[in-house]
Amino acid sequence: MSGCSKRCKLGFVKFAQTIVKLITGTLSKDKIEDELEMTMVCHRPEGLEQLEAQTNFTKRELQVLYRGFKNECPSGVVNEETFKQIYAQFFPHGDASTYAHYLFHAFDTTQTGSVKFEDFVTALSILLRGTVHEKLRWTFNLYDINKDGYINKEEMMDIVKAIYDMMGKYTYPVLREDTPRQHVDVFFQKMDKNKDGIVTLDEFLESCQEDDNIMRSLQLFQNVM
Repeated sequence: MSGCSKRCKLGFVKFAQTIVKLITGTLSKDKIEDELEMTMVCHRPEGLEQLEAQTNFTKRELQVLYRGFKNECPSGVVNEETFKQIYAQFFPHGDASTYAHYLFHAFDTTQTGSVKFEDFVTALSILLRGTVHEKLRWTFNLYDINKDGYINKEEMMDIVKAIYDMMGKYTYPVLREDTPRQHVDVFFQKMDKNKDGIVTLDEFLESCQEDDNIMRSLQLFQNVM
């Protein structure tokens, strides 16, 4: 692995750790200021005010996130291979490569093969602090692998199986091999209201918001994001 790749990888591990702090609420104002003082390079992305207006992060939070993203990876972008390596560290007992592939392409909204800081914080803002409706729309886009505006059963199965593969064999209780298929069969039947073999965005939103079991299952996605 090249020196730049190593720095990128370490930087994104730090970036992920900062995200955890944001989720748990342990990223206090004093801590943010301490982390800002620790950096020797104070590089501020253009459009920080615009990102603050477009996301649910404060200016201080954006600065800390940007430091973890940019200072350790000067190119300012992350490719899919680095993204997969990072996820593999967080899920050592399973195979995270397939889920990381799908998640990377959900972040890479312009389909350029790389993800910029702006792509990350926009998605994170939705997933961590967005409304239920915003989170569900983003999740629908993740499951819509071929981006045709619909979710078919195969796409749902691919995502669900990838999540189970990532969690590994050490789950409790131990899952049967056909568990992902069973879950998909039940959920798809509930979501496909008109029985045409596809789930539209409206069907997805309606089904998720009216069925507590589906909403609880979708929490698995948010927990492994």
